[in-house]
Amino acid sequence: MGRRSRLDGDFKLRKTLRNIHTTLDNELRGAMQEAANIVLAAQQELIPKDTGAAAAALTAFVSKNGLDAQIGIRGKKNNKDLYYMRFVEHGTKGYSGDKRAGNRKRRDTNKSNGGTFFGKYPDIPARAAHPWLRPSYDMNKEDIVRIIEGAISSTLARAAGELGNG
Repeated sequence: MGRRSRLDGDFKLRKTLRNIHTTLDNELRGAMQEAANIVLAAQQELIPKDTGAAAAALTAFVSKNGLDAQIGIRGKKNNKDLYYMRFVEHGTKGYSGDKRAGNRKRRDTNKSNGGTFFGKYPDIPARAAHPWLRPSYDMNKEDIVRIIEGAISSTLARAAGELGNG
């Protein structure tokens, strides 16, 4: 989804939760999976559907300890086959083939070396962006934070109770 936070408290909390995971079962994985499924459902709703291949390739993966989640188009084959979705997500600038850098005019003749025809310079129109990755997270941010905060607080409370009893 994005880069990890660089705050010291974030890394300390992650270390504590990782250590708790090794000693007792935590609720983080289930909560993270629930939050990932919410984002996945929003992505499947927002993604532009032409053939439906990209919507079918969306998946949600949560790590074993529940501290990391990956949601979207995952896997080498899917990323290779659906590479064009980044252009749908962010849009394209377009290209006007009749101008070069510095607004110098291109020659009007075809490009050819005598045996091979390379074609003229095409005009490629700009495409508007159709974002679906970030909005799927932004739409559900409050629910995601509520779910994960609840799981973290209950796991820490349970771990404190077990450490106090042990």
